[in-house]
Amino acid sequence: MMRARLLTAAALVAVFSGTAAPALAASPDQETVHVVETGETLNGIANRAGISAEAIAKANGLEAPYLVRVGQKLAIPRKTAADPAPAAPSQDGGSFHVVGTGETLNGIANRAGVSSAALARANGLEAPYLVKVGQKLQIPGAAPVRTAARVIETRQPSPTATDSLAEETVHIVKPGETLGGIAVRAKVPRVLIAEANGLQPPYTVKVGQKLHLPRTRRHAVTAGDTGFSLAMKYGVPWEQIATANNLDPEAPLKAGENLLIPTLLNPPQTGVSKLDPAPVPSAAPATPAAAPAPAKTARFGWPVSGPVRRGYATGSNYHDGLDIQAAKGTMVRAAAAGTVKFAGKEKDQFGNLVVIDHGGGWYTAYGFLSRVTVKEGAKVAAGERIGLVGSTGMAKGSELHFEVRQDGKPVDPLDELPKAP
Repeated sequence: MMRARLLTAAALVAVFSGTAAPALAASPDQETVHVVETGETLNGIANRAGISAEAIAKANGLEAPYLVRVGQKLAIPRKTAADPAPAAPSQDGGSFHVVGTGETLNGIANRAGVSSAALARANGLEAPYLVKVGQKLQIPGAAPVRTAARVIETRQPSPTATDSLAEETVHIVKPGETLGGIAVRAKVPRVLIAEANGLQPPYTVKVGQKLHLPRTRRHAVTAGDTGFSLAMKYGVPWEQIATANNLDPEAPLKAGENLLIPTLLNPPQTGVSKLDPAPVPSAAPATPAAAPAPAKTARFGWPVSGPVRRGYATGSNYHDGLDIQAAKGTMVRAAAAGTVKFAGKEKDQFGNLVVIDHGGGWYTAYGFLSRVTVKEGAKVAAGERIGLVGSTGMAKGSELHFEVRQDGKPVDPLDELPKAP
């Protein structure tokens, strides 16, 4: 039932540091017609072709948000005024580039034959590595023959190869490979590989390192779908879904759109998570009457005291949480310690809303608030005030809508709470 935006730090990096990884293509710097393949975006095609996304959009009559479809034929204009100006030589043996419309740091780095981390360092850029139209960037020690480097990196693997990156879900890093090159050949956005493997900037990889390659799913948009509902359904931040599909995260969804859903993987972990309940040893039949099993420890605490007007339900008349009645202005408390991932207004259903990430794939959400008293990114302790009970959104009175999610899927809050206070 959750229908709103779910923001994470990783999602913000995805929005500002690049777009979905481009698919493999033969001689992308020479083709004049390109057939769109699965997972490709206009920006990715433009980056590999060495021209601006604006030039391709203009040549094909595309309008914002510049969506492309699998199988669509795109004319690739060559030597037009819309193409980015060639890099000018600099005194240190590198060169300069003036940022054009639609360009990103990753795209400029790919065409220059240098890493985005090196380009950012050379220009004193900090995360999220924004660049502006007209900005002059120094290209550090650009490769002398860019075209050859790009052709080598995107060469189509042999049909008989057994280690095709297009099929792999786990890849062992080989000598000379970079994360960007692996992402291009695997057709997986670089930022998703970094997140799936817990990599930190500048995203260096080592020979022999095992990388998990997250694959993607598809979703056909239907009436009533929102960015938040998709984020909660698939367990992927809406900003990353929007980035993978070259969409404006703030724009409403259109029924009939076929969206690519990036799949996020968590790095392999050992041991038992601190959030998991302690394993219960099996009772030994020491006596004819077996001792009762220990009571399950509650994972969360009640956010507010009051009668439950409507409980959790599945099926056609589903309800993903609890609606708890309480006087307007009653303090709403965090059900457990965590980090605030959303704090603001969700216009479709929940009014003033707070979403908290508790780690281990567990989230709680608090809707219908009259006031939000925390900010996104804040660390909160269990029982700390995060808002006040209200009647915003689709509330039926003064009440709190409370949800519990695990890996993006709703669970019955009563299974994770102590007995009603």
